[in-house]
Amino acid sequence: MGGFDDFSSQRPYKVWPGVVARAINGERITMALVDLEPHHPVPEHRHENEQMGFVIRGDMEMKIGDDSRRLTAGQAYSIPSNVPHSVITGPEGCVVMDIFAPVRADWETLERDDPSPGSWPTG
Repeated sequence: MGGFDDFSSQRPYKVWPGVVARAINGERITMALVDLEPHHPVPEHRHENEQMGFVIRGDMEMKIGDDSRRLTAGQAYSIPSNVPHSVITGPEGCVVMDIFAPVRADWETLERDDPSPGSWPTG
């Protein structure tokens, strides 16, 4: 990647059923635009990557460790390395921007779709 890129040119990773991520990797971080279907659970999981993100559209109930909160557009979250977390999306689904450090190298083993625009931005 040079200094510029476009999420719609990325091959989406099928992270879980109903969850796809269009990711751009730097040398040490991954930035991912993630589409989550309506009323969709993301099972509790953990990873070595520190994760920060924010809701772009829709809403979700997120649990980080023992703390749970409903997040809407513009609200952010921070997940330390190896802390369990889970999500269930609201009735409109959710679009989030996630940043991971280090790079999500484990995603390279996931099935991928052909490049396509996600559900955001629209128009």
